[in-house]
Amino acid sequence: MARGLQLCYVDAYAQRVSARVVAVREDEPATFELDRTTFYPGGGGQPADRGTLRRPSDGAVWAITSARKVDGEIVHELEARVAPPAIGDDVEVEVDWHRRHLLMRTHTALHILCGVVWRDWGAQVTGGNMEPGSGRMDFEFERMSGELVEDIERRINAEVEAAREIRVADLPREEAFAIPDLIRTKVNLLPAGIPEVRTIEIVGLDLQADGGTHVANTREVGPIRVTGYESKGRINKRIRIELGEAST
Repeated sequence: MARGLQLCYVDAYAQRVSARVVAVREDEPATFELDRTTFYPGGGGQPADRGTLRRPSDGAVWAITSARKVDGEIVHELEARVAPPAIGDDVEVEVDWHRRHLLMRTHTALHILCGVVWRDWGAQVTGGNMEPGSGRMDFEFERMSGELVEDIERRINAEVEAAREIRVADLPREEAFAIPDLIRTKVNLLPAGIPEVRTIEIVGLDLQADGGTHVANTREVGPIRVTGYESKGRINKRIRIELGEAST
């Protein structure tokens, strides 16, 4: 079990938190651990968060350039050649919320795409990646055309407009793996022996194992535009998407 409270997994909308520095690694760049954090450490195609650390006692501020998991703990990475805070310091940590929320919208958009393609064509995922506001997903399609891609774009935007609730749950391993089609990727990427599986459900559309951050409702994603498609092999086709402005 992780020592520090990892808020990204229980509340994706948590932007900032007061914390204490509990460990420092004098690497290059330096990294540190907190007793609680809002940062997502990256994984599943979703990039790690960026943000800031502030020490209220003297107003010192650090830019956090990335985060990652080390032995189950989230460690925060500083800019190169920047001295870290000291163990025991009381600090405030805050994610770059504009970037995080855009990644949340993008990640959910890719799940909508995956859910529609699985529901309507039964195609498994063979790969994927994302940046804030754009992403790509590879599927087992033998053929793809502009007409098919236009149909997919219509269907995924219909799911956005359906305003489907998105739920997060941690299920016991046995219960999770009893769910049909929980793993949509061609290769099961879940670590062996994990006692619980985190799931993301787009109610009425999709249920998958996933460790990333998501918005609470598909309507929050905003319009999705398919910007291109390409063949990556005989039965491996790539679809690229971009997000438009979300309605307020």
